[in-house]
Amino acid sequence: MACAARPVLISKSAIVPAGTDLSGQWQLRIEPGSRPPGGDEQGIRIPPPTSSRNRGREAPRNPRGSRSSAVSVFLESGDALKITQTASGLFISFDRAIVEEYRFGENRLVSVGPIEAQRVSGWQEGRFVTQTLDEAGAVLTETWELLAGGKVLVRKISLAAGDEERFSSEQYFDRL
Repeated sequence: MACAARPVLISKSAIVPAGTDLSGQWQLRIEPGSRPPGGDEQGIRIPPPTSSRNRGREAPRNPRGSRSSAVSVFLESGDALKITQTASGLFISFDRAIVEEYRFGENRLVSVGPIEAQRVSGWQEGRFVTQTLDEAGAVLTETWELLAGGKVLVRKISLAAGDEERFSSEQYFDRL
């Protein structure tokens, strides 16, 4: 089996696009017939899949599982978000329990317990983008974008290892 080159994360812009502010209280839109929010093993929470948005991909498994990606421990989710945007970064509160901080233009090492990964975050084509790369070369990418005049927040999530996309999902949040 040939070894692929480890991906390299490209830094994102620290400059906020004019008029873009993700700040606010946001509620996850639950589509009729979708499954309720659930989690994977060992407390790794995966965004709820919906038939129209989950492209039929399997969610990442436990870091000790056969389809492991240590980067999946950096994936947070929640039904209610509170986003605070400052001149230099975003603070995202998931269900008033977990707060993630992202700095615009960052390129740094992040950790959850003993698991470390490289993270870049910032602005790209009007969207806030964060990418997290683990030591095995798996990349977790999240994009956040406003639609409908700022009334809808779209979060796109993908987890890829090499050329294989292991998981992808879209979530729609309505402004409260």
